[in-house]
Amino acid sequence: MKKLINAPDAVVADALRGVQAAHGDRVRVTFDPYCVVRADAPVQGKVGLISGGGSGHEPMHGGFVGPGMLDAACPGEVFTSPTPDQMLEATKAVNGGAGVVHVVKNYTGDVMNFDMAAEMGRGEEIEVETILTNDDVAVEDSLYTAGRRGVGVTVLVEKIAGAAAEAGRALSEVAEIGRRVNAQGRSMGMALTPCITPASGQPSFELAEDEVEIGIGIHGEPGRFREKAGPASQVAERLLTPIVEDLPFGSGDRVLAFVNGMGGTPLLELYIVYAEVAKIASDHGLTIERNLIGNYITSLEMQGCSITLVKLDDEMVRYWDAPVNTPALRWGA
Repeated sequence: MKKLINAPDAVVADALRGVQAAHGDRVRVTFDPYCVVRADAPVQGKVGLISGGGSGHEPMHGGFVGPGMLDAACPGEVFTSPTPDQMLEATKAVNGGAGVVHVVKNYTGDVMNFDMAAEMGRGEEIEVETILTNDDVAVEDSLYTAGRRGVGVTVLVEKIAGAAAEAGRALSEVAEIGRRVNAQGRSMGMALTPCITPASGQPSFELAEDEVEIGIGIHGEPGRFREKAGPASQVAERLLTPIVEDLPFGSGDRVLAFVNGMGGTPLLELYIVYAEVAKIASDHGLTIERNLIGNYITSLEMQGCSITLVKLDDEMVRYWDAPVNTPALRWGA
């Protein structure tokens, strides 16, 4: 195993020091407990928006902290949920008197710990609402969760709900639009290779040289099936067909198409996949009004991709287009 680290047990702290050094103008980093908070938080009168999860999925979530998106993010150890104490500290740090929304991916540890943090926050007279993301159509249950996993749509929820909060919307309204994005979104991913966590030094699963895994989770959880590696057109069809059928999406729908890299996939290949997604979407009568292509919710150095479609309405488009100024996502600001 070769990785650009100092020590396996120091990767999160060392990475956070890098975030602090690189982006200290827009975020502040705390180390006890780990937390990334936008520099001007709390913003009085504004709904706070926080999320969190295991490290190893960068830039999610810490890379999305800043005006127009998250107010704070709690990083756990690699592929390990942050603690309720972290989440409570983040909730208190961004509470501007209008309440706080927690964006929670549907993984057992995340759900349990965010639930505890929400109760503790309410005990300190902070109104807390939760948006649970569960957009993965690949499997209903997995190693890490009961029900569908929260994956790519999480990034889109954080952007759209974050813009609604920035616009001064009320707590219930921010939570409602985030839940609507999740309800209208579906995702599925695949892997060409496993990833290797720093602590284990071992691949998260085994794949033959000529095999791909269809339907993986962001921790390397197994998916629907394995098959011989094929062209990008085949991969796009394997991922997009279950997505389109599940909502279901229909001819005339306006969509946001998100092609995400799992950490080790060149952008060149992601654009090849996106071209296939655009063709398949057109064949189904879908109009892609907005898109996002790149590495935004990753699994360390895993090679592969995921595809997310969200059925859009005018309000979602307006908040997607709104200015955002974070380390990993920035436009109009």
